Amino acid sequence: MTVKALTDLPGMTADNVKELSAMGIETVADLSAAVKDDGKVKEIVKTLSGVGPKTVAGWKAALEGAEAVEAKPAEVVEAGEKPYVVKAKPELSPETADALAKRAVISGRRPAFKRQEWFRYSKLGEKWRKPKGIHSKMKRRLKRRPPMVDIGYRGPAAVRNLHPSGFEEVMVYNVEGLEGIDPKTQAARIGGTVGTKKRIAIEDRADELGIRVLNRMV
Repeated sequence: MTVKALTDLPGMTADNVKELSAMGIETVADLSAAVKDDGKVKEIVKTLSGVGPKTVAGWKAALEGAEAVEAKPAEVVEAGEKPYVVKAKPELSPETADALAKRAVISGRRPAFKRQEWFRYSKLGEKWRKPKGIHSKMKRRLKRRPPMVDIGYRGPAAVRNLHPSGFEEVMVYNVEGLEGIDPKTQAARIGGTVGTKKRIAIEDRADELGIRVLNRMV
């Protein structure tokens, strides 16, 4: 994970940045040094709103990972070995990027919706089914009953159906299907019925056009 700013850390909000600034922690380097000190960690947990020990531990791991990546020497690519290519990123407006971030937060808080009495009869499975029947306590939303699917759990409409990377997915079944794709905002997903030979041809053509394939074979 690349951490260039404090807001790149998971769970870090703008209010937390202001609270850290009041503590004298204004840069990523300052925070990296602070999370290594147990006394500072306790002060951070006590001062920052909505931040607990697990969040600070996540920051510490992310910062240590970033330091390890920076310190790692460049690897030598041997002859015949294919170098790693960074995946294409979409061109997103600030509003879309903000909506994607909000959707990620909402998705993390969303409960696992399970079928009524899934724990009682194994044959029912856990896949969601709407509870029916006039005597269903779950349908009547009584206390201590599992949560039901509700419109309030949905994410922002602006980024609905977008890939987590921000791309709009376009199903592709042959090489000709790549021609109408905009590589700046759209990415290709190869259909499941496409064979290996055709998949290779589609991926090669996508590389030529600069189009990201979301389900590459390798």
